[in-house]
Amino acid sequence: MKQKFFKIPVATPEDIEADLNAFCDQHRISNVDKHFVADGANSFWAVCVTWSDNEGSLAGSNLKRNTKTSGKIDYKEVLSDDDFTLYSRLRELRKTTAERDGIPPYNVFTNEQLAAIVQRRISSKSALMDVEGIGQTRADKYGDAFIECLQTHLPPADETHPHHA
Repeated sequence: MKQKFFKIPVATPEDIEADLNAFCDQHRISNVDKHFVADGANSFWAVCVTWSDNEGSLAGSNLKRNTKTSGKIDYKEVLSDDDFTLYSRLRELRKTTAERDGIPPYNVFTNEQLAAIVQRRISSKSALMDVEGIGQTRADKYGDAFIECLQTHLPPADETHPHHA
C-alpha cells in the first residue's frame, strides 16, 4: 500500500482537485482520509489517498491466474468446493445489493475481495477492513449482510479447513 498526499486550498481548489481526481482515476484506491485545516484565508483540505499499484494481488493467498482468460482468476479452480459455494453465494448477494443501490457490482466488493472474505472466514467489520481495498465506509454499508451470509452458509466446524479454525 502506498500513500499520496494532497493539499487543496479552499480559495482556489480547482487545479489540485483536478490532480486528485486524475490520480484517483488512474489508481486502485483503498482509502481516502481528509481533514479540514482552518487557517483563515490559508485554509485547506489535507487529503491522504491510500492506494495499491499491484492490481489483482490478494495479500496472503496463492491465487493462480488463468492465462487463457487474459489473466483473470478462475475461482472455481483455486477455491475448494465449499469455498467456491460460499463465494458464489456472496456474488449473488453482491449482485442483488448492487442492483438495489444502482451501482456496478465491483463497487460493492470485487471478486478478489469476495474470495478473501471466504478464505479468511471474515466474521467482523474490523476483519473485513483487513481485506485490501475495503475501508470503513464499505464495511459499514455492506459488512453486516455479507458477514451474515457467510456465517449462515459456513459448513459445520468439523468440516472447515484446519487453517480457518
